[in-house]
Amino acid sequence: MYLILNAAALVTFGLDKGMAVAGRRRFRERTLLLAALFGPFGAYSGMKLFHHKTRILKFKLVPFFLVVHSGLMIYLLIFGGRLP
Repeated sequence: MYLILNAAALVTFGLDKGMAVAGRRRFRERTLLLAALFGPFGAYSGMKLFHHKTRILKFKLVPFFLVVHSGLMIYLLIFGGRLP
């Protein structure tokens, strides 16, 4: 499921970039940030791969989401979801 969320975020950022280039209606920034919240690896990859939303201040949250998810993954690997 987690892989699917990240893949969906990557595709969403790619589609939004394609729509921007074509001058078509795009996804709301709120939608892109929500995708980044649940799939930060895909969103960050999409930002870098498509050079999309890299200069907008609120999208500086995406690397933060990435760090939070990484920390949670490390925690789950070490403690298996138990409190230390």
